[in-house]
Order: sequence, then structure tokens, then C-alpha cells
Amino acid sequence: MYVPTKIFFTKGVGKHKEYLTSFELALRSAGIEVCNLVTVSSIFPTGCKRISKDEGIKELKPGQVTFAVMARNSTNEPNRLIAASIGAALPADNSMYGYLSEHHPFGEREKVAGEYAEDLAATMLATTLGVEFNPDTDWSERENIYKMSGKIVRSFNITQSAEGDKNGLWTTVLAAGIFLP
Repeated sequence: MYVPTKIFFTKGVGKHKEYLTSFELALRSAGIEVCNLVTVSSIFPTGCKRISKDEGIKELKPGQVTFAVMARNSTNEPNRLIAASIGAALPADNSMYGYLSEHHPFGEREKVAGEYAEDLAATMLATTLGVEFNPDTDWSERENIYKMSGKIVRSFNITQSAEGDKNGLWTTVLAAGIFLP
């Protein structure tokens, strides 16, 4: 059984005339191009330690099969706004798991996309922990309720946005949480 003990977060952007190459360049920008990435769903494992991107990249080996929660988005439409965001929400109780969420919108700036992804993760965690809230209130109000409950210790996001290349090159953005053994 594989349960990751470390995680780091990264993001990147790439532009190229070929769709696949723009993705490769985004992976390079994020520093994770040497991995064979396997996307997984959205659980932040118990006991998993967040480390810096620089620390995490040093642990990667070329060709390594690497589990990741990843959001990505691409466009070849000039000036089209794209974003990719990972939101995270961690419980106060270390014996509980947290949540990661992926969000890949069109037309959202980095701040809006990031807050949305963070809200998704925090809301999933809040419902798991039984925190009562009104889903129709805005994120900042729910964030206060979540944190005041004492059950959610923190939430955050990592987000990459970009505008489509003015000459129609493929533009790809990605954000990822990279799991390490």
C-alpha cells in the first residue's frame, strides 16, 4: 500500500504551436517534466508533510512514476484568459485527512480562480467534518465559519493563469500537488 508522506505544490505555463509541446513546456516551467505523472483524486493524506517546491524537485528521478493532483487548461484563442488552480484544506486534527480540489476555468483571473479552488476544498472538508454553514454565503464568510469551528486549521491555493498567445500559439497552464513517498 502506497501512502504519500510528502507533498509539494507547483505551477507553470507553456506556449508553443503544438498543443502537446505547450503542455511539456508548462511541465518544464513547473519543474516536473522528468516524471511520469499519474493523476489521482483529491485526498490530502494524514501525516503528509508539505515541503517546498525546491525540496520536492530535488527528490524527483527521471522516469519516476509520480502521483499528482493536477489542474490544467489550454487555449489557442488569442487573448483568452485561462487558469488552473489547486485548492487545499487541512483539518486541525492530524489523524484526519484533508482535501485538494482542481479548478480549470476560462475567463477567471488568478485570484478568483484560486479562491474558488480553495473554497471547493474547504467546503468538501467542512461537510466531511460536520461543520454547519450556509452554502449560499460568499467564500470569505464561509472561510471564517470554517476556521472558527476549530476543525479546519488552514486552506490555501496555488494558481497559474495566462492569456492565450496573441498569435494563436497553444498556451497551457497547470497547477499541481506532487506526492512523494
